[in-house]
Amino acid sequence: MKKEAMFYRKLDGGKVECYLCAHNCNIADSGFGICGVRQNIGGSLYTLCYGEAIAAHIDPIEKKPLYHFLPSSNSYSIATIGCNFKCGFCQNWQISQSTKKEHPLYKNKEFMPEDIVKEARENNCRSIAYTYTEPTIFFEYAYDTAKLAKEAGIYNVFVTNGYMSRDALDAISPYLDAANVDLKSFRDGFYKRICKAHISPVLDSIRYMKKLGIWVEVTTLIVPGENDSEEELKDIARFIAGVDENIPWHISRFHPDYEFTQYSSTPLEVLRRAENVGKSAGLRYIYLGNAAQETNTYCYNCGNPLVKRMYFSVLENNIRRGKCLYCGADIAGLWE
Repeated sequence: MKKEAMFYRKLDGGKVECYLCAHNCNIADSGFGICGVRQNIGGSLYTLCYGEAIAAHIDPIEKKPLYHFLPSSNSYSIATIGCNFKCGFCQNWQISQSTKKEHPLYKNKEFMPEDIVKEARENNCRSIAYTYTEPTIFFEYAYDTAKLAKEAGIYNVFVTNGYMSRDALDAISPYLDAANVDLKSFRDGFYKRICKAHISPVLDSIRYMKKLGIWVEVTTLIVPGENDSEEELKDIARFIAGVDENIPWHISRFHPDYEFTQYSSTPLEVLRRAENVGKSAGLRYIYLGNAAQETNTYCYNCGNPLVKRMYFSVLENNIRRGKCLYCGADIAGLWE
């Protein structure tokens, strides 16, 4: 459904400037932003996907992936169509690259914020995750849902590319508890060529989320020949450690999809090399994803296994009140 957008200003000549994300689109009357789901209609900006969830599923929180946030809990996960990135390797491209601009008559079944919160409560979900596509582009829908969720005692999670504006983060921060941010590369050329974006807003968002008190985990999908050099991996690891050595780094294995079907899957030895780079940079928590490898959490102080996982299931949790059961070291995250 159509709803007037947040974060825009009116310009001369019927144009508008959208400052929801770092693209800062200037949009003429009847035009769309890069996301393809926000349109200038008569000099006012509207979101066209409010209340239209293309996906709604119950997922383990570990699938987001968030490994230091309410382990073993379920997260009610929603998305609309659209994204403000154009990544050629996107594994949800069927919905992320679909737009209202290209499919103006598309309308999914109405699923309003109060419906989402009701479903989350009835299914004993500790959190609601705004995921699968990019939550920034359905911000108004996520924002209204997050407010209701917070009132109901339900946590809120973004799985995001991190390209939102500071204004958007300021607005959502009272209700947003955690985020997994994709740091796709440490080269602006990669972002411009593959994502049609820039890296600096993503780095700024990671820093600013930490400042706002949002729990942050970072995921990097390692694409062979694109972002897997040792130099770049070191740059990513050093950046994360420079923000906070307690930020978990999820190093994810690439599988060919969408426009990247000519690429091969990431060799396991490359993931292991990235893991060693992360450890050398001082990161305390590093996990390999999409690789059928061990994803346990170990105490950085005494080395004992704290959270034992198999795929997305937690088999054992030796953290009590945020501390290692063996040595008492503080283990960053939300563990209740």
